[in-house]
Amino acid sequence: MGNVRWHLMMSLDGFAAGPGHSMDWMSGIKVSPATHHDAIATLGAVLGGRRGYDALAQRFPGQASRQPYGGGWTGPVFVLTHHPDDAIPDAGITFLDCDLAEAVEIGLAAAKGKDLEIHSQDIARQCLELGLIDEFHVHLAPVMLGSGVRLFDSPGTAPVRWARIHDVPSPAARPPPPSPR
Repeated sequence: MGNVRWHLMMSLDGFAAGPGHSMDWMSGIKVSPATHHDAIATLGAVLGGRRGYDALAQRFPGQASRQPYGGGWTGPVFVLTHHPDDAIPDAGITFLDCDLAEAVEIGLAAAKGKDLEIHSQDIARQCLELGLIDEFHVHLAPVMLGSGVRLFDSPGTAPVRWARIHDVPSPAARPPPPSPR
């Protein structure tokens, strides 16, 4: 059976998406081809949330299912929602109206031994609370957004500690040169 993994890129100030679930801030940010290759090779299915799906579906009508990894991956995509009847349809999306543990089971079964990747900060937080996340992969982008969807927004909860399974050299970052006056 595959793992349930939470895999994402976040800004230096802790946002996984911009205001309104915008992902425009990722434009022009380069990721190692090996990073995409490794993630795609082990990915069997995606489980996302309704707010993020709606933002993608409005921005890219009929293409929301082709967005993971810039279209470099195709496979089962599930969106967990309490209101599947009013969702914007997309042929590549299966809408689920069930509890989270059942949605994870459905996603893992569809992944056929590969990993189920969580594409929702709120769903990932709930999965953590239920002990359903096996791995967490985070990539820091050299940008500060100031607002948006926080990586982990759960005031009052105890710290969540992770054991490192892979370390890479940490590159330094610097601000862009000042604009000429």
